[in-house]
Amino acid sequence: MELGYGSLALIGLIVVLAYVVVGTTGFGASITSVPLLVHLLPLTTVVPMMVVFDLCAGLLLGGRNFQAINRRELLRLLPFMLVGIVLGVTLLVSAPERILLLTLGVAVLCYAAWSLWGRPPTAAIDAFWSMPLGTIGGVFSALFGTGGPIYTIYLARRIGDKRVLRATISTLIFISALARFGALVAAGVFAQRQLLLLTGLMLPCMLLGLFAGNRLHDRLPAKQVVRIIWSLLLVSSSSLIWRSV
Repeated sequence: MELGYGSLALIGLIVVLAYVVVGTTGFGASITSVPLLVHLLPLTTVVPMMVVFDLCAGLLLGGRNFQAINRRELLRLLPFMLVGIVLGVTLLVSAPERILLLTLGVAVLCYAAWSLWGRPPTAAIDAFWSMPLGTIGGVFSALFGTGGPIYTIYLARRIGDKRVLRATISTLIFISALARFGALVAAGVFAQRQLLLLTGLMLPCMLLGLFAGNRLHDRLPAKQVVRIIWSLLLVSSSSLIWRSV
């Protein structure tokens, strides 16, 4: 993996952007950055690097709403999420990258289009859906770090209180990152010296983005920021699909 200064600067800019979005809106960093980073780096480098950054961000931001967590829904999703993470890590280290990138492109394209133009249903759903959605969310978390929207689809229709919903989702995503980190270590993914060097090099970019996003939280309209990011991801995911096909 040989990267020039221009590529390194672009990777750093994407990481900063991802965590500005997190600090500003609470929006997931991986679903913002992974579809962009895989144009520059292998998926097996991007995913573990973002896992480390998600853990760091979770440690820096976590704990403030711990008392608001809906523990029943959290415990309902966790076993299926962990099964999905094991399946996802297995696919990450064994499946052809072309197929994985095509899957990522289609998934992000569909979710971006739905987020921009769809109207999310609000009716409550049965607890049974924790099994398929938790498992699928775990698979996508391990493969691409993008399981957050899938967990949200379930939790948003089970939890009415917005503060409880946000606390539960953020806790679940942190636990997911911790489980993914352990599974990736067990799979030997972090044995790549260049991955560790790149992660250390980009860590200040993550911290800078998080700091800037927190400062901008009350100054930028969160909905407008999200629409801009989804529009960017429509283009990025379309190019991923084209590249894979």
